[in-house]
Amino acid sequence: MKEWVPVARLVEVKRALRVEYGSQEIVLFRLSDGIFALRDTCSHEYARLSEGEVWDEKVYCPKHGSSFDIRTGAVSGLPAVLPVETIPVRIEGDDVYVYIENW
Repeated sequence: MKEWVPVARLVEVKRALRVEYGSQEIVLFRLSDGIFALRDTCSHEYARLSEGEVWDEKVYCPKHGSSFDIRTGAVSGLPAVLPVETIPVRIEGDDVYVYIENW
């Protein structure tokens, strides 16, 4: 399955917003240059990134403090060593869409 699906209204994304599509958990982030999406699970140990702190365009895992670049999903702070999956985002009017592939 590959498709763009609406998951939120643009006004709902203040800083970080957890959304679900089927059984998939996604976190949307608003940065100065747009909306970005990551899988809402820390790659180190299960924890929702949507419950973490956001500073300097990084999200910090609430469980052990691993940090990830919001744009790329790359690890920017240990103990995590694997990146978090990024999810393509598209804005149409007032709606936020994410690209669902192979879910």
